[in-house]
Amino acid sequence: MPDALVVVESPAKAKTINKFLGKNYRVLACMGHVRDLPTKELGIDIEEGFKPRYQTIRGKGKILSQLRSAAKSASKVYLATDPDREGEAIAWHVAHAIGKNASDIGRVQFNEITERAVIEAFEHAAEIDLRKVNAQQARRVLDRLVGYKVSPVLWKTIRSGLSAGRVQSVALRLICEREEEIKAFVAEEYWTVDTKLQGSEGDSFKAGLIRTKGEKLKVGNGEEAERIVAELKELGRAEGYRITKVTKREQRRNPSPPFITSTLQQEASRRLRFTARKTMMIAQQLYEGIDLDGESTGLITYMRTDSTRMAPEAVAAARTYIRERFGADYVPERPKAYRTKKGAQDAHEAIRPTALNHTLDSIKVHLTSDQARLYRLIWDRFIACQMKPAVYDQTRIDITAGEFELRATGSVLKFAGFTALYIEGKDDEEEDGEARLPASLKDGDLLKFLDIITEQHFTKPPPRYSEATLVKELESQAIGRPSTYAQIISTIQDRDYVVRDRGRFTPTELGSTVNQILVQAFPDLFNVAFTARMEDDLDRVERGGSEWVDVIEEFYQSFSKDLNRVESQRAELKRSLQEDTGELCEKCGEKLVIKWGRNGKFVACTGFPECRNTRPLDEEQALAPSGEKCEKCGSDMVVRSGRHGRFLACSAYPDCKNTRPLALGVPCPRNDCEGQIVERVSKRRKTFYGCDTFPKCDFATWDRPLKQDCPVCGGPYLAERSSRRSQNQDPTLACLKCGHSVPQEAVSDEVAS
Repeated sequence: MPDALVVVESPAKAKTINKFLGKNYRVLACMGHVRDLPTKELGIDIEEGFKPRYQTIRGKGKILSQLRSAAKSASKVYLATDPDREGEAIAWHVAHAIGKNASDIGRVQFNEITERAVIEAFEHAAEIDLRKVNAQQARRVLDRLVGYKVSPVLWKTIRSGLSAGRVQSVALRLICEREEEIKAFVAEEYWTVDTKLQGSEGDSFKAGLIRTKGEKLKVGNGEEAERIVAELKELGRAEGYRITKVTKREQRRNPSPPFITSTLQQEASRRLRFTARKTMMIAQQLYEGIDLDGESTGLITYMRTDSTRMAPEAVAAARTYIRERFGADYVPERPKAYRTKKGAQDAHEAIRPTALNHTLDSIKVHLTSDQARLYRLIWDRFIACQMKPAVYDQTRIDITAGEFELRATGSVLKFAGFTALYIEGKDDEEEDGEARLPASLKDGDLLKFLDIITEQHFTKPPPRYSEATLVKELESQAIGRPSTYAQIISTIQDRDYVVRDRGRFTPTELGSTVNQILVQAFPDLFNVAFTARMEDDLDRVERGGSEWVDVIEEFYQSFSKDLNRVESQRAELKRSLQEDTGELCEKCGEKLVIKWGRNGKFVACTGFPECRNTRPLDEEQALAPSGEKCEKCGSDMVVRSGRHGRFLACSAYPDCKNTRPLALGVPCPRNDCEGQIVERVSKRRKTFYGCDTFPKCDFATWDRPLKQDCPVCGGPYLAERSSRRSQNQDPTLACLKCGHSVPQEAVSDEVAS
């Protein structure tokens, strides 16, 4: 009969630690949070010191009954939830729900799910840390106040059903402001001039023009470039290119620190194309335990951390591994330690493998493809951080030609160091490395002119945020905490405030409008500085430097004033969204404006409510002829737009109200199905294509079908597919029957011929 009850969050974690504790312990999973604020009301008594009113989460009643029953027969209850604020709050809520005396409850925490770490944690069981609980409670109350008080402002000014979030709205603001920068950006023309030169031993290389008459050179147009080219060619004929200085130096490149949550999300996005949510989901699986030959084993340390600290025994094991695999030359004289950034909580170690005997090759058969890829990334980064720097011989060659100065730079890898194992990924906007230069070049050498290359360029706007760069920006601005980045990014996408196109975030029209209202109404609340300051306040609560109620009280005093001000300006806010069409109402003569409604934008008369004339915003497009006839009255069918996307409607409306889905003239590819492919819209208002006999036939695809025969199997149509990884990659056409895929131009050529 078990003597003690252990409560964790998930069955996977329960299974892993159960084998370490023995038969005297019973391990049960609470499946995450068991209590929370009510879903359909504020749930906070503002007049009573912002007292939250918690209730059992729907569906968790049966779990709590099981925990209470198990706790009654146990002499001791151990709460082994995750070692962070969220985990501490879950432990606190479970303790309250099971009704056990505080003296009979122990809080255990471990950074890795290994036998040594788990046993040691149970030997040093402590009390629930109420400072962490209060910090999390303050965050929950703060977010609830903002969400429930600000969201109605959006309902009344834009449309119902919208929501605002304290942190997510700031992330949305970053994306919207970046989009405004891109729209306001004016490209400037410039030209680069590179010469191809040859040394005395016949090796050629490129040198770029950098200065003339001692001043930095900027070539702004083609005419200026042509003039410079003519002069450089003339100097080439006169053998006027000479090396003035060759500078050689040794450059060391140090390895990156081990992963913390934010850098893991960034690197997984760059290298593996994982979303932040997917990265954290897979990391959670690796942390909680993978079944290795019948034993569930935790493979990595806790994945929500902002610390680069590593256990000494783990560092020693890494140094031994490096010596055995790469040789003693790759092991630094002293173990490498990395400084944790200022303001970090530093509660846990960096993310690393729990045991180096679990090499990827030895356990790969037990992992999914995605688990293996993420585990390798964590493994390589941890080992590399304890290796010697990479060493390069860097060369810079300064050249003169008349009044012009040119420069060539290059580097040669002298010692691989950590790059023998791991090279950090780059964001798209980062430039590649330098070229290799001939080793024989020296001061005073005359160079032979071979050729000149000019290239026209235009300055580029700042790039849109990718998941990696958005997480990097959130971290640098102290917006949110490691455990919140994935949720922030998921939320603004789920709300249809932003879309991710080819890996980059773009605000939707709805998202831009929401941001406009929030910034206009609450300029001090939804900004980077305020959000970062609130994170500091929450950290201070956790350290015991502030009471959580005082932090909320201070916030609410100014927040309530803002709410009152916004309520008095609601009509003005709503008018700020209206756009003048320059047209007059055909019914009453008043101005027509563009307004927001529950189904999006529409055109309405300013004479409302006396005049209720409205029409769809895209009326001209909505009434586009379809070339088809109404089967009920014989009138022309036209293409209209509604809340569920485009559809066919009778032009005789309202006398004839016949409608039908917009068909593409493409038959359904399913065998024995006589349906046609029609255009539809998902719940998130994204266009997809499916069979018009649904639900009899459930065929659906995101790829737009085109009425072109497959050049391989003769299938009735091809589907247009676009690459989500590269903005420059052309769409391809693929047959959904045989899977054959070819570039769109190739199919067009075949069809034309």
